[in-house]
Amino acid sequence: MTRTLTLASALAILSVSGATACGSSDSGGGTAAATGGSGNGGAGDGGAANAGSGNGGAGNGSSGGGASSGGTGSGSGGSGNGDGGTPGTTGTRLAPTSVFYQDISGAAVDSESKMILDALQASAWGDPGKRQTLGVDFSFEINVADPSVPRRAFTQDPGALPDCDTAPIPLVPGGKTEGADDYACSGGDCHLLVFQGTRLYELYQADVTGGMATGGDFTGSCLVVWDLTKDYWAPKDPPDFSRGDGCNGADAGDMPIAPLLLTSEELAAGEVKHALRFTISNNRIRSDVYVHPATHIGGPSGGPDTLPYGSRLRLRADYDLASLPNDAARTVAKALQKYGMFLADGGNIYVSATTSASDQIGGSDLGDLQPSDFEMIEGGARINWHDQNCTRTPVSD
Repeated sequence: MTRTLTLASALAILSVSGATACGSSDSGGGTAAATGGSGNGGAGDGGAANAGSGNGGAGNGSSGGGASSGGTGSGSGGSGNGDGGTPGTTGTRLAPTSVFYQDISGAAVDSESKMILDALQASAWGDPGKRQTLGVDFSFEINVADPSVPRRAFTQDPGALPDCDTAPIPLVPGGKTEGADDYACSGGDCHLLVFQGTRLYELYQADVTGGMATGGDFTGSCLVVWDLTKDYWAPKDPPDFSRGDGCNGADAGDMPIAPLLLTSEELAAGEVKHALRFTISNNRIRSDVYVHPATHIGGPSGGPDTLPYGSRLRLRADYDLASLPNDAARTVAKALQKYGMFLADGGNIYVSATTSASDQIGGSDLGDLQPSDFEMIEGGARINWHDQNCTRTPVSD
């Protein structure tokens, strides 16, 4: 992720060359990604001109990829990793007034919507050689810790402050990070998502050597602790919105990840009651600016006719749901008509989901949805990231 430069961050960037930005790498995707399933969103092409998290620390890469589902007691479906509850139920949701639960079926269309989506339709969702149809990324794991699970301290680059939090994190025995079978990160984003009590812990590039909840060295690049009782996204002018305008987080836009994931339970129930998150290539994300509820950018390189970070796309009300291949795809489409999807990170074109959601929907089942089938909801002011300076007190306990 890129950062607004305080004096300290500028010095750190000078001393830490090549720090990649959150969401800044979006090449790859591979054959598996092109055909759906659990293919990797891919780390790759650049964005390194932007300065990473905090004062020159490492930022986040592209979302997507490669996690295998399953494992007894693990995975993001069922009872989650641990005995604390079921992902998507009470206790694993944000404050009910949060913008991510807002019904936008009648919301106004942004004045730039037609220009942006016409351009995106002309260029397609992705470049040749990358994914070009809307897919589902099954790489995320939701861990739910009961109150008895102890919290564990971790090591984070000091340059991540003040953007990132430093509180210890509960590690559920048998838990997993994004793209892994345990807590060991072998490369990629390795997001760790843990609900416990009234908190959601989201750590970018989480890694425990050996992969177990105990033992080994526990490190990460940027932690965000979300208070599930607090609505961070009530309208406020910069710099006081959410965790702070310009502040880095666990993904490029610094929006929560876990509450926006598509889950197996929702698909089985036939209803998704929240907005979703999606990723798209950096050259299709507008440079320098974001719109709320995002407060940050990754490594975007797009022009004035591309989507800003934080954009909310709504599937058109007149879209023919009967044209989709199955009920699961129609369930997602209905959610996209009512709640929409937020541009959260750079990467191949995917809606983000948990690993076990692959039990209910195929990775290419949304492939018929084209950019022209969407509208961009009124996004408000385009906020220049370079004009922001993250000012906040990290959560330390």
